[in-house]
Amino acid sequence: MRILISGAGVAGPVLAYWLNRYGFAVTVVERAPAPRETGGHAVDLFRPALDIVDRMGLTQPVQAAKTGTERLSFRAENDGRLHTLEIGRLMRVVSDRHIEVMRDDLVKIFYEAVRHGVEHLFGDSITALAENAGGVDVTFERGAARRFDLVIGADGLHSNVRRLVFGEESRFSTWIGAYLAVMSIPNYLGLRDRMEGVTGVNRMVGVYGGAHLDDARAVFLFRPAAELGYHHRDVDRQKELLRRHFAGLGWEVPRLLGEELDNATTFYFDSITQLRMDGWSRGRVSLAGDAGYCPGPAVGGSTSLAVVGAYVLAGELAEARGDHTRAFPAYEREIGGYVRRSRTFAVGAARRFVPATRLDLWSVIQGVRLINHIPTPIARALVGLGARGLRLHDEVVLKDYPRGPAVKADAAG
Repeated sequence: MRILISGAGVAGPVLAYWLNRYGFAVTVVERAPAPRETGGHAVDLFRPALDIVDRMGLTQPVQAAKTGTERLSFRAENDGRLHTLEIGRLMRVVSDRHIEVMRDDLVKIFYEAVRHGVEHLFGDSITALAENAGGVDVTFERGAARRFDLVIGADGLHSNVRRLVFGEESRFSTWIGAYLAVMSIPNYLGLRDRMEGVTGVNRMVGVYGGAHLDDARAVFLFRPAAELGYHHRDVDRQKELLRRHFAGLGWEVPRLLGEELDNATTFYFDSITQLRMDGWSRGRVSLAGDAGYCPGPAVGGSTSLAVVGAYVLAGELAEARGDHTRAFPAYEREIGGYVRRSRTFAVGAARRFVPATRLDLWSVIQGVRLINHIPTPIARALVGLGARGLRLHDEVVLKDYPRGPAVKADAAG
């Protein structure tokens, strides 16, 4: 049985790994000419995703790729006093298992796990999908047309597969009040095990290095009064908006918005947008990861959700022996609760991460002091974790699926 996956980011390779293990013939198409190395930002893997990493036999390389960021030091706008948060203590409040890793490193690890057993079509993309009784006829931008039994869109927030099958992104996307920008810069602050930054009302900036990085990353989060107008490929406009909203913040921000922004080797800017779809399967096509249920970049644990979603989709297809009419609804039922809890958490996190008032900023500082000085069990109780869903990842119970091949693979064609 032949399955095409669009996207070689996080969800795509994890899905390809498990489908290949279950005996499906898997092809991955990726627009980029090679595995993406975009100078991306750090991402978090929580307990259920790490349990899947364990089952994939990738614990050692993922552990070795940890960023090593142990402290977050920040000052409030117009206040030189430094406040430091021990990140490990915060994460133990949120989850029993956690690793921070650079997204590029994670993508590379997952790709290496599937590169020899899975066909990859780099430098190409899907331009049309036509479903019929025998499968899905796929037209590519560069390669010859082919037929597959199933197609899975794992191609991110701005998914091409979702657009072709379900309609324009605007039908499903909801801006949840903030914007994120990340750029690569020289590590002129000498950061290795910490992030430093400044926080003001409705805006914050952080710079961090990493154990395996020669350079550093500058991260900008801000919440404007209304949604901004720009195209997601118009980098000049994005930089203009960044300079406008962070003008006058102080600390290293003038340098970051000047020479570093002008010379940044990589730059990412996007709204913190949540996808809200009632379902993410139609006929022989389904979606995985951010393409189907992005809760919001940087605020909703989307990387862990993508890993779990890919694992579940592959497992349900294996249990159903490739019968998508059984597998796709089971997949949606199995992760639906996780998706909904992630959405709810992300909306609250988008508000909490960037203080909206001076009182909120004062509350953030007091919260840092609290977490640093009281035992983890007490901190969990005080912040009301069950009610606010901060431990939503640890509430996920992974289903066990077949351990070996479940179908006989056909030759890819």
